[in-house]
Amino acid sequence: MRNGIHPVSRPVVFRDRAAGFQLLTRSTIDTERTVEWEDGSTYPVVDVEISSASHPFYTGTSRVVDTAGRVERFQRRYGRTTADRH
Repeated sequence: MRNGIHPVSRPVVFRDRAAGFQLLTRSTIDTERTVEWEDGSTYPVVDVEISSASHPFYTGTSRVVDTAGRVERFQRRYGRTTADRH
């Protein structure tokens, strides 16, 4: 491995706030925010929107998307009613 061309790998905490899940691993990602870990040390932290703790594929649950409500709201704002189409 050549010196000076590779990014620095360091311990980083990835945090999924929706699931209350945190994972300490090594990464080259750069962040200025930090968090205190269970061992009392302070590590850089990256907040993620979804992880294995909250992803429906891993948890076996699915999210219900209110598509009917969204369509009705869109039609109320911008669309035509069925009576206007004839």
